Amino acid sequence: MTQAFYDVLLRRRDVRAEFTGEPIPGDVLTRILEAAHAAPSVGLTQPWDFVLVSDRRTREEFREHVLAERAVFAESLDEERGAVFDRIKIEGILESSLGVVVTYDPARGAPAVLGRHAIADAGLYSVCLAIQNLWLAATAEDLGVGWVSFYREGFLRELLGIPDGLRPVAWLCVGPVSGLHRTPDLERFGWRRRRPLAAATHLDRFGRQAGVHNLCATEPEGTSTQ
Repeated sequence: MTQAFYDVLLRRRDVRAEFTGEPIPGDVLTRILEAAHAAPSVGLTQPWDFVLVSDRRTREEFREHVLAERAVFAESLDEERGAVFDRIKIEGILESSLGVVVTYDPARGAPAVLGRHAIADAGLYSVCLAIQNLWLAATAEDLGVGWVSFYREGFLRELLGIPDGLRPVAWLCVGPVSGLHRTPDLERFGWRRRRPLAAATHLDRFGRQAGVHNLCATEPEGTSTQ
């Protein structure tokens, strides 16, 4: 069972072009939403909501907005970077079976949100944990998920009638897929290379690198073996 979890973790991909458009069985959709809803949250506020978007016209309107924002980003790139970006598909809004928009309500549980007094973004982090739970559960169910981030929050709020004060954190394209690539798209297309774990691991102070295996073998100061 332990290895099965890591297999799902490593198999997860941000899906764009592989959606089949087949419907998601109701019991499967319920399970992945329950997994998202089971995520930890600061002060047990559960500050998320899930808007399930199936309407074709709504998705078409959102896609038009996303493609316009894609063009804005493309204009900011130099020729070499732009050539790479041209090959990258950034959304599967119409190809996927369903859009799941995840929102954040900072007022839920306020004003006394246990654990948020020093870190205002702790509630937003909680929403991201719910998204990750949904993503991993969907992968375990052999579904694909693609996070669309080329949009303006105000546009999406108006499009879906999201109340003022709530933030639309993610539009997730969800549905059955023909398969998942072994290598993430941005790596396959040459946009960016993965950063090794060793470069991201620091010991006691930022910038002091240490191997994880060496750290695990190091005894805490003041201890000795007999």
